Amino acid sequence: MLGVFDSGLGGLSSVKELARCLPKEDVVYFGDTGRVPYGTRSKETIIKYALQDARFLMQFDPKAILVACGTVSSVAMEALQNTLSVPVIGVVDAAVGAALSASKNQKIAVLGTPATIRSGSYRERLLGQGVQVLSIPCPLFVPLVENGHIREDDPIVKETVAHYLHQALSFGADTIILGCTHYPLLKRAIGTFVGEDVKLINAAAEAAHCLADRLEKDGLLAADGGEQRFFVSDSPEGFADTARIFLKKDIKEAVERIDIEAY
Repeated sequence: MLGVFDSGLGGLSSVKELARCLPKEDVVYFGDTGRVPYGTRSKETIIKYALQDARFLMQFDPKAILVACGTVSSVAMEALQNTLSVPVIGVVDAAVGAALSASKNQKIAVLGTPATIRSGSYRERLLGQGVQVLSIPCPLFVPLVENGHIREDDPIVKETVAHYLHQALSFGADTIILGCTHYPLLKRAIGTFVGEDVKLINAAAEAAHCLADRLEKDGLLAADGGEQRFFVSDSPEGFADTARIFLKKDIKEAVERIDIEAY
C-alpha cells in the first residue's frame, strides 16, 4: 500500500498518475480539506500538520509515502524523513530534475504557494545547477481549484493566470514548474497564456514517477491490487464532487471523513 497526502485535493494529480504507472498498487489518500490551504501558514504549523497527516497514513502500514504537496515538500520533508520509518518522496526534487532536463535557455520560472516560494526550496536547487530562476508566489491558484474554477475560458481564471504569468514571459522562461499539486488543473489555462513553446512541468506527476522508480529499484512493486481509498478532514461530499474533475470517475462511496486532530 502507498500513502499519499496533500493539504486538499491537489494531490489527486499524483493519485491519477500513480494509477497510470502503478496500476496494481493500493493507495490510501488523505486530503486535509478542513485546513487547506497550507501555503499561507507558518513553518511550525505546516510541520505540525504534515506530521499529523503522516501519522494517520502510517496506521495503514504503507511501504512508502508520497507527499503530494509542494508546500510540505518545501518546508517539512526533513521532519518527515527523520520521523517516519518508510521512504518519503516529495515533489520538489522530482520537478527540479524534470525542469533541468527540459530547459533549453536555462531560464526556469517556479509557480508555488507563498510558503513554498518563501522556503526557497526550488530556487536553491535550481541555482545550484547554474540556471536563472524566477520564483512567483500564486496564492489565488489553490482557492480557484478548490472551488472548481479551472476552465481556461473562465474569466476569473484567465485574469488570475495573466496576473501571475506575465512575469514569466517578461523573464523569458522556456520552462515553468507547476510547484503545487493543485496547479496541473490550471495547466490548460496557463499553457494557453504562455504559449506552446514553454514547457510546463507537472510536479505531481514527476513525484509519482520518482516513487515508481524507487519501488522498482527496491523490489517493492505490487503483484496485484489497485484499490483506492480516500479520507478527508471536512465534507466528503464536496471533496468527491471536485475529485471527479481530477480522476474522471465517481469516488463518493470511497471517501470517509476523519478527525485529523486526533493524530
